[in-house]
Amino acid sequence: MRTPLIDRRDFLRAAGAGFAAVMAPKAWAATLETDAVFATAFVKRDGSFGAAVLSEAGKVLHSVALPERGHDVTFDPVSGRSVVFARQPGTFAMVFDHKGRNEPLTIASVTGRHFFGHGVFSADGALLYATENDFDNAAGVVGVYDAKGGFKRVGEFPTYGVGPHELLLLGDGRTIAVANGGIETHPDFGRSELNIATMKPSFVLVDRVTGDLIEKHELPPALHQLSIRHMDIDAGGTIWFGCQHRGPATEQPLLVGRAERGKELALLDMPKEVLTGFRNYIGSVAANPVTGTVAVSSPQGNSYVVIEAASGKVTKTSNLTEVCGLAPDHAGFLATTGAGAIVKPDGETVSEPDYVWDNHMLRIVG
Repeated sequence: MRTPLIDRRDFLRAAGAGFAAVMAPKAWAATLETDAVFATAFVKRDGSFGAAVLSEAGKVLHSVALPERGHDVTFDPVSGRSVVFARQPGTFAMVFDHKGRNEPLTIASVTGRHFFGHGVFSADGALLYATENDFDNAAGVVGVYDAKGGFKRVGEFPTYGVGPHELLLLGDGRTIAVANGGIETHPDFGRSELNIATMKPSFVLVDRVTGDLIEKHELPPALHQLSIRHMDIDAGGTIWFGCQHRGPATEQPLLVGRAERGKELALLDMPKEVLTGFRNYIGSVAANPVTGTVAVSSPQGNSYVVIEAASGKVTKTSNLTEVCGLAPDHAGFLATTGAGAIVKPDGETVSEPDYVWDNHMLRIVG
């Protein structure tokens, strides 16, 4: 086990003392009834890159330019700032104010590391955590950044796996869940996957203050090529995750699962026609805590489905070309596509002709 690399004085000074729980369902209900905006990365038709803030009507309200393709966005409600992360193996993250009040700030990855496209703020907004690749050692780490000190990197701790992708802050304000995709990459080989025959994905819980491993769960050996990638938390605190199968296309493993503290990972049985439609690839996961539903998308399968969280039953299926980005919106989900469409919960489709939307979308309030 690797020792967490944390400058304790910098870390504790940045962390502060206060921790907060995730919002209760009533608070979420109030949030979903207010006006909101949505943040997502994009590629313009002229080949340039950026991140945009969208209205619920699907209009671009604000945008920032990016040097390369972005992936996901995280938001700090304390400061009102967002961070968009480069797509792996990207070496930058961009801090921006979604109302355009302040100039963007670029965070550069340190030597020997690159970003994996995802991050999360501590509940008090003092620290930013990002999944990163220690590529020379084929090890996943979480980089820790002082959000109140110019986003100086103040340390890192291991993810206890390879190829970490999405991470979430749990309701205790201290535990971070990480989806280790299990796939070894190295920037010398671009996005090539170097260990498909031996990959070992995992789901871990880590103490964000000490860097200690709390729990680690792996799928059965027969599913070692089922890369765990994206996650979200439902109203009951269950973590839903989506997978991408790296084994033979003739195989058709279950792709959506649930994780709960102290329990083994549980994959969700789904109707064969739904599972076939995913084409072995889940691109995004989003939970709507008010309606008690979870949506998962597959850009490869041109489909997304809505699941009732309590029962695991599929309640809605939609065919949508290159759909990937999902975010809760009132009683449903807003969806974006790699073809440039924005689809509202009622099915109305709008588009900004100059934009192609990237993988993920985040709901921002205010």
